[in-house]
Amino acid sequence: MNGTRAVVLGAGIIGAACARELALAGAAVTVVDRGGPAAATTSHGEGNVLVSDKGPGPELTLAQLSRALWPEVLAQVADRSAEGRRAAQAAEWDPKGGIVVATTSAGAHGLARFADTQRSAGVRAEALEPDALREAEPYVTREHTAAVHYAEDAQVQPAGAATALLTDALAAGATLRGGEEVRSGVVRGGRLTGVRTTRGLLEADLFVNAAGPWSGALAARLGAPVGVAPRRGDVLVTTPLPPTVFHKVYDADYVGAVGSSEEELQTSAVVESTRAGSVLIGSSRRRVGFDDRLRPEVLSAVAAKALRLFPSLARVPVMRAYGGFRPYVADHLPVIGADPRLPGLWHASGHEGAGIGLSVGTGRLLLHLVLGRTPPLDAAAFRVDRPAVLRPRQYQQEERT
Repeated sequence: MNGTRAVVLGAGIIGAACARELALAGAAVTVVDRGGPAAATTSHGEGNVLVSDKGPGPELTLAQLSRALWPEVLAQVADRSAEGRRAAQAAEWDPKGGIVVATTSAGAHGLARFADTQRSAGVRAEALEPDALREAEPYVTREHTAAVHYAEDAQVQPAGAATALLTDALAAGATLRGGEEVRSGVVRGGRLTGVRTTRGLLEADLFVNAAGPWSGALAARLGAPVGVAPRRGDVLVTTPLPPTVFHKVYDADYVGAVGSSEEELQTSAVVESTRAGSVLIGSSRRRVGFDDRLRPEVLSAVAAKALRLFPSLARVPVMRAYGGFRPYVADHLPVIGADPRLPGLWHASGHEGAGIGLSVGTGRLLLHLVLGRTPPLDAAAFRVDRPAVLRPRQYQQEERT
């Protein structure tokens, strides 16, 4: 790719992963963001690197690729330089594993069936007997009906992980331009050849739309709208605690909430600790456009679900709450690849709440597609020209809200 000019539109973790792959392949990469690195969706996530919440299919395959790549990529970043070593450490890679807990009979049956399908796709899913669950998570509720351990689940510090990827891209020659918003596209001969920004004209050979929840609106400005819209999630953060939660623990309802297309509030219990000792409590999903207000009723519903899993948290102070927007696509699959309507435009978006975990696999997949190589997995399910993506009204409604 020597001599190829590539512009990545978005400096979140997906943009950082794409920029890193392109820069290491020899492209002259410029990363443009209207804010700063990892300043929006990425910094408002929990850092999930999960296979446990995905059934057999293309998203699970992408998650498995990403899970294999994460430790390799961070090791490569660390080996590059002293700065890279510090950046990789700040990513706080933690292969802690995950535990899914059911608290009803129906939940237990559903979890058992779901785990069976995952095993058929190569996921390590081990049923835990009550004694084993108590040993793994001493403070989890005794009122459980089933539990499954997922050894491959992991966690990163989201902003730190994005910074590590971006640090490696910059070390490979990429440049970063923050505080610069894209206004429109420049099309010559039916091809996207440039973007007009608040700082002027930026020309390149290819452009990667990695703007997360804003990808739909950005794509529309460039002349090729896609159905990527915001879906909000909120997280509670406790004061630092002694060791209390040792894995990523969530209830069996979580998978259903992730896969739901309902606009109404969806909540489930997701509980995990950080290296600083705080416990992160989620999760919620709701379609409210770009309304960034915290809603007490949402936070209350999230807390109530978490207390079913960890009753002892009832006495723990919450020191803050935060929320963010996730890039939602109606069929719950990312959009990765070339836009057939506008040569020169590529998309890497629509990962919803899984973008942290799927980022490095997305960057690797995009690179193979750009180079015309056989990709490491079947990319057909992520193509741009599928019904759920080519819905221009969706992004328009969400941006106005």
